[in-house]
Amino acid sequence: MKRLLRLASIAFLLLAVNAFADLRLASIFSSNMVLQQEKPIVVWGWDAPGTQVTVTLGDKTAQATANAKGEWKATLAPMKADGKTYALTVKGTSAVVCENVVLGEVWLCSGQSNMEWGIRGVDDAATEIAAANYSNIRLFFVPKKFLASPTNAIPSAWKACTPATIVEGHSAVGYFFGRNIHTNLKVPVGLITSAWGGTRIEPWTVPEGFAMVPVLQSQLTQALAMDPRSALRKAALETYLKKLEAWAAEARASIASDSANAIAPPYPPELLPPTSQQQPSVLYNGMIHPLVPFAIRGALWYQGESNHPEGLLYTEKKKALILGWRKIWGDEFPFYFVQIAPYQYGNENPSILAEFWEAVDIATRVIPKVGMAVVNDIGNLKDIHPKNKQEVGRRLALHALAKDYGRKGLEWSGPTYKSHLVEGDKMKVSFDHVGAGLVSRDGKPLTWWELLDAKEGGWTPAEAVIQGAQVVVSAPSVKNPLAVRHAWHKLAEPNFMNKDGLPAVPFRAGAWTNRDALSLNVGELKDYQLVLQLDIAKVSGEPAYAVDNRATVKPFDRIAYYLELKGATGEAQWLWVSMDAYTADAAKLGVPTLANKAVFQQLLTGLNIYCNVPGVTTGTGLKGNIEFWTHNYGAANAKNVPNASANDYDFGDQMSDPENGHGSMQIHNYEARQVLFAMNGWKGGNPDLGIGNRPGEKNTDWTFAGNARSYTTKIMKVFVRLKP
Repeated sequence: MKRLLRLASIAFLLLAVNAFADLRLASIFSSNMVLQQEKPIVVWGWDAPGTQVTVTLGDKTAQATANAKGEWKATLAPMKADGKTYALTVKGTSAVVCENVVLGEVWLCSGQSNMEWGIRGVDDAATEIAAANYSNIRLFFVPKKFLASPTNAIPSAWKACTPATIVEGHSAVGYFFGRNIHTNLKVPVGLITSAWGGTRIEPWTVPEGFAMVPVLQSQLTQALAMDPRSALRKAALETYLKKLEAWAAEARASIASDSANAIAPPYPPELLPPTSQQQPSVLYNGMIHPLVPFAIRGALWYQGESNHPEGLLYTEKKKALILGWRKIWGDEFPFYFVQIAPYQYGNENPSILAEFWEAVDIATRVIPKVGMAVVNDIGNLKDIHPKNKQEVGRRLALHALAKDYGRKGLEWSGPTYKSHLVEGDKMKVSFDHVGAGLVSRDGKPLTWWELLDAKEGGWTPAEAVIQGAQVVVSAPSVKNPLAVRHAWHKLAEPNFMNKDGLPAVPFRAGAWTNRDALSLNVGELKDYQLVLQLDIAKVSGEPAYAVDNRATVKPFDRIAYYLELKGATGEAQWLWVSMDAYTADAAKLGVPTLANKAVFQQLLTGLNIYCNVPGVTTGTGLKGNIEFWTHNYGAANAKNVPNASANDYDFGDQMSDPENGHGSMQIHNYEARQVLFAMNGWKGGNPDLGIGNRPGEKNTDWTFAGNARSYTTKIMKVFVRLKP
C-alpha cells in the first residue's frame, strides 16, 4: 500500500510538471491578429517555472522568465503600422509562431444585445454581408461565459473579415465602426466582440471598479463573496465552518445522550457559485479578463436597456465600469458608447428613459476621454433592436476619428445644451456642437420642446424656433419661463439636429427644482430650516444626502418631513407633515441606520398635515405615531396603537430581530387610520415607498411593495423649527 501511495504521489508530481511542460500563449494571441500600433506590445503566457522565454516580432525582441506558477510576461517596444505582415515568434521549452500578424488599430466591442447584434439583422443585410471582404479587418469573438473568478482561457482565434466570417457572431456595430476607421486611416483594424444580450452593466464590471465608487460597495461585496481567491470569501467561509464544526460537535453529543439536536446551519447563499450572467463581475471574469492586458486603442459600449430604470445611479455604474477597466489595463484608453434609442417599454413612466439619458450624458462630462453617439433619430419605437447599425457605427467612428486620430474640422456630436437666457416670456437656448448650423431634420417645426412656468402649471408643450446658433422657446400659457427641456419622453424622436446630420442630446435646464409644491402650498415652511435632503434613488447602503446640516443645527422644538414623488403621469404627489419634536438629537432625524441608532416607536402630537394625494386627511393639531427602525418587523400591534390591526402591516407593527433587517421609516395618522408616508426596505436600492394608504392592499403601509423605481422623482426633505 505504501508503495502504491508513493507511486501515486510521483505520478501527481509528474502531472504538475507536465502542466507547464510546453509553452502556451494567452488565448488572444493567434495567427491573423492585429497588434495595437504605437503602444507597448505585451505578450504573456505560461511555461515551466524558471524557463526563459523570448518573444520576437520583426526586429523587436523581449525576454521574460516564467515564475513559480509558470506565468511569464514580455513587453515589446511600440511599433508603427507599416503595411507589412509579421510572424510573432515565442520560444521557451517549445516554440509557438503566430503567422500573418499585422500592426494597426484594435478596439474592444462590448455590451448587451445591440452590440451583440450580428450583420444578418441589419438593414440591407445581404448586400452588407457580400461586401464584408476586408483582409485587413481582423475579427476575434469571445464566447459567452460567466465565472466566479477570472479565467485565462478563450476558445477562439483571430480571423480575417470575409462574408463567411462576419456572420460568426461578430458585432455589426463593431464591424461598421471598424470599416469606417479602416477606410479612413488605411491601416489594419482589429475588432474584439465580447457581448451578451440582455445583460446588465454590473456583471461586466471588475471588482476594482466597484471599489472606486462609494455607492456600489454592495456590488463589490457580492463579487468578492463568490470569488474563491478573495479574503472576504475565505473569512466568511471560515466563520461558517466554525459554526458547522460547533454544530457537528453538538450533534455527536446528542447521539451519545439520546437527545435532539439543532438543524445544521445553512450554507451562506452569498458564497455559492454564480448561477446567472447578471451577477456582479461574472462576465468580466469570463469574457474580459482573458483579454487583459492585450494592447487596445479603446473600447466601444452599447448597453443600458437592462439598467434604464435606474436614473442617475447609472452614471455611478458607468464610472465603475470604465475606471475599473482602465485600472486593470493600466491604460486610460478612450471609451465611446451609444445613448440607447427611444422605445415603448410597456406602461413605464415616460420620463424614466429620459432620466437615464441624462445619466449617460452626465457620464460624458464627469469621466475623461469618453464620448456618446445619440441615435434617437434612427431608432424603432416598436423594436428595441433598431436595424440601422451602419449609422450607429459611423457615429461612434466620428468620435475616434476626431479625438484619437486627429481629423481636424470633423463634427462628432449633435447639438448639446450650453446655456439659456430668459427674455420676457421666451427662453433662448444656446448650444455647443452647432457644426455647420442648426436645422430641422425634416424641415418641419421643431418637436418635443417644453417649458415650465415659474408660478404655475406643469411642463407645457412649447414652440421652438432656430435663430442662428440659438433656439427660442415659448408657449402662450407660460408667462414666466423657469425651465426648458427637450426630448424628455421615452417615445421622443425629435427633429432638432445640426447640418452635419447629428441629432441633439436630450436635456433639461433651468431651475425646475425651485418650482415645487412645498413653497407654494405650505405656509409654515417659512418658520423651518432645511436639515436633510435625500434623493431616494441614493438611499441604498449609507444614505447619500444632497444636503446634510445635522452637525450644525441648533436646538429645535418641531420636526417636519416632506416627500415628493412623481410617477407615470408626471404629476407630483407630495406630503408635508410637521410635529412636536420626538427627539432632541438631530443625528436621528434621517433614515435609520445602524450608526445613528434611530429607533422610534411612539405616539406623536401636534401634527400639521398638508398633502395633494386624494384621501389623505389634512389639518393641524392632529395625533399620530412614528415607526422608525432598521430592524425586521411583523404585523402584530405591539404598542397597541389605536385603530391598528394585529394581523396586517399598517400603522401599528412589531419590531423584531435582526437589527440589520428590512427597515421601516413611517409616520401615521392613527385617528384617520392612515399611513402618511412610508419608506421601507431601502437597503436593496428599491424601497417600498408611498404617500397615504397603499391602494387595494390589506398591508396599507407599503411593506414589500418594492416600488420606488417606478417613480422618476423621489425626494425626501427633513426640516426643523428652532426653539425661540
